[in-house]
Amino acid sequence: MGGVGQVNLGGWDRRRLLVILGCVVTAGLLLLLGLGYAVHFALTSATGTAKPVSASAAAQDTPGPPGPHAAQGAARRDEIASAPMLAVSPADSRASTPAAVAGPTITIPASTRQGPASVPAGFPRTPEGAVAQLAAIETTVLQGMSIAAANHVYEQWALPGGVGVAGWEITQDVQAFLATAQMGSEKDMTSTVVATPAAAQVKGSDGPDWVLACVLLDMRATITADAAMGYGYCERMAWRSVRWMIASGTPPARAPSTWPGSDLSIKAGWRTWVGGQQE
Repeated sequence: MGGVGQVNLGGWDRRRLLVILGCVVTAGLLLLLGLGYAVHFALTSATGTAKPVSASAAAQDTPGPPGPHAAQGAARRDEIASAPMLAVSPADSRASTPAAVAGPTITIPASTRQGPASVPAGFPRTPEGAVAQLAAIETTVLQGMSIAAANHVYEQWALPGGVGVAGWEITQDVQAFLATAQMGSEKDMTSTVVATPAAAQVKGSDGPDWVLACVLLDMRATITADAAMGYGYCERMAWRSVRWMIASGTPPARAPSTWPGSDLSIKAGWRTWVGGQQE
């Protein structure tokens, strides 16, 4: 695999950092290929420790079918969404030593049908189902690396009142990748991006129809060299009719992008992904 470029923190704003995913040498020039990081790193807080979530907002230790508790509404959902997660540095997303003791797992259901915008669907009305649906939405857009496709997926899978397609983290990640790789509005046919769910966690829930789902992807990009990184992302998910959709509200606190299976990944709360192969 190709080497992973070094991150230069100078000049980056607080909105997002572009983590270098790979480098390609063409005609003697070094082209840095980036993937827009889903984590909004603050330059003054690149490292840190996890902060506990209050008891009223904590997720279940073992995610499972929703309990009988009635939904509490916007205040609880905002509390869950804003609760900070483990702060990590850009370097923590890259390949590292696997943990000596395997971490916990989370069993994810498989897709049973194809939904709008060619996104796998048919997941159950459970927290794990919400995780699976978020992963399907996320991987469809990131592997396609197309502005038009990102717009179409967001239109079909986001409920009204959200940040809009231009403010969606995933759209911004696609923009960052394409701009850095100088590929126009979509990746070229000779390039590949593969996003594989590696871990997940349910940060919290409010009743049976709202979940704060988080997915950690193993991201692999190839142009003329290969590179890899961990990619953490969280989203509010709401059940509507027969499927989970991206819910409205302030975007949740940044998810830790750690290398799947590492000690830090386990510390960050990620559970190894079991099952749930996307079609």
